[in-house]
Amino acid sequence: MSAAPPWTIKTLIAWTTKYFSEKGIESPRLEAELLLAHTLKCKRIDLIVRYDEIPGDAARAAYRDVVKRRSEHWPTAYLTGDREFFLLPFAVSPAVLIPRPDTETLLLAALEELKLKPAARVLDLGTGSGCLAVSIAHKYPQATVVAVDLSPDALAVATANSVRHDVTAQIDFRLGDLFAAARGETFDLIISNPPYITSSEMLTLQEEVRDHEPRLALDGGPDGLAFYRRIARDAPTHLTLGGAVMVEIGATQSESVRNLFAETLTVGRTIKDGAGIARVIESRK
Repeated sequence: MSAAPPWTIKTLIAWTTKYFSEKGIESPRLEAELLLAHTLKCKRIDLIVRYDEIPGDAARAAYRDVVKRRSEHWPTAYLTGDREFFLLPFAVSPAVLIPRPDTETLLLAALEELKLKPAARVLDLGTGSGCLAVSIAHKYPQATVVAVDLSPDALAVATANSVRHDVTAQIDFRLGDLFAAARGETFDLIISNPPYITSSEMLTLQEEVRDHEPRLALDGGPDGLAFYRRIARDAPTHLTLGGAVMVEIGATQSESVRNLFAETLTVGRTIKDGAGIARVIESRK
């Protein structure tokens, strides 16, 4: 009887790709490679030149563990503890929403606004991982950012990310509920990626999102607009004259959100993401 083939890196990737496919995991080969690279503490591209290498018993055991958890629909970003956003790596944990490419549309709009005033005061409502606040501070060293979140655990992650990218001096992290953490203060730019999933839609989300990402960062109330109402109501008293507020929105919310902000501010652009979907509403005082 011939011996079983050795568990080389190539064999591990092939087996895991097939296993993930059977479990309904999207992009199974990519997921297998990301988890194995994380386990072996190397870059994903390095796996190619190490195809014939046989990882040790401890590495294979650690890999089996993360593969099992991924097959149970734990998000890969939580298993690796990292997610790239706008070319910067960010630490993530189940305390924060995993940064999405969609949110880069909001960041790009904010960076465009700050070209005109690079030393602006910026308010980031619901900072989560801090991906927006840290990216802005990293791009514009003269800017100062107040980053607010209702979750102490989220603020701990965001603070760690600011240390990681050496922008701690520029960002004031505050625990609080939206504008309650910035009473009496005004800003040149207010940004937010608020919860905007309707409470009923929460039940239909992918298991990775529904069962593992923080509901606090997702559930926007019965119609998904609860946070937009509050931001539209209170933003005018926290904006400098000519200041802007930019919010990320869900794919079907453009008209509703524009109407809400039109009650208190001058509504400007609706900015589309790379797929042509309305993703950001800009309003101005």
